[in-house]
Amino acid sequence: MLPQGLIVSCQALPDEPLHSSFIMSKMALAACEGGAVGIRANSKEDIIEIKKEVDLPVIGIVKRDYEQSDVFITATSQEIDELIESDCEVIALDGTMQERPKETLSELVTYIRQNAPNVEIMADISTLEEAKNADGLGFDYIGTTLRGYTSYTKGHILYENDYQFLKDVLANVDAKVIAEGNVLTPEMYKDVTNLGVYCTVVGGAITRPKEITKRFINVFDQ
Repeated sequence: MLPQGLIVSCQALPDEPLHSSFIMSKMALAACEGGAVGIRANSKEDIIEIKKEVDLPVIGIVKRDYEQSDVFITATSQEIDELIESDCEVIALDGTMQERPKETLSELVTYIRQNAPNVEIMADISTLEEAKNADGLGFDYIGTTLRGYTSYTKGHILYENDYQFLKDVLANVDAKVIAEGNVLTPEMYKDVTNLGVYCTVVGGAITRPKEITKRFINVFDQ
């Protein structure tokens, strides 16, 4: 089980300056030394390197694009197999209602339970309906990761209307709720923690210096 507290997402895609399993492992080490209780990481290779540096539980994902599907976070059993080989403690996958490239969400849950019974499962969702569906499928954790990133939630963010979306998820599911997505400041982290989430994943505000720099530069455009 994940500990309660701050989980730091250490990810860099191939087109980003910090793309490197070595660099991500050092990012994870810095997060660990700063007090993080867990890491979220992308790809089998990054997770293996991160585990050499820190003794923290890892939420593992594999981002991969598929034609004719907008689902790209741990989309099929192929990505699940890679994550099982990485020895991550939690496998996160797209828990939305979008058309999937291969297996159904229910089939993927069953696949993980059968092939990695000691690994917990997290659903990345974008709507309350998706949260309820994931809860019914028996996910251990439900994260608000994809709020604002699916085509039908564009413009919606985790903290709009005084975190009402997060409150609705907390009130309607039995699984542990993880706040994730645009938690940009320590004050926001404190806010969502006080609402009763189990833990919070923060990425861009800590481990993506390019995006952090842009926020400083763009302040004059507001």
